[in-house]
Amino acid sequence: GILMNKDQVKGQVKTIAGKVQQAKGKLVDSKSQEVKGAKLQAEGSAQKGYGDAKEVVKDARQAAKDAVASHS
Repeated sequence: GILMNKDQVKGQVKTIAGKVQQAKGKLVDSKSQEVKGAKLQAEGSAQKGYGDAKEVVKDARQAAKDAVASHS
């Protein structure tokens, strides 16, 4: 749906924060900040992917319920 679950939101926030941190690291020539930013982006992408998967399962369950209800 249009609404995002908490894992999708938190994942998106982490991804954006990681991009900002990585850019800041490049700006001040700090490899450790760049690496931390890249790691945060990866965590965010993984968490958003988990949230996306939860939505797929939820949608599939709803479709199954709807199919059963329409045959009753």
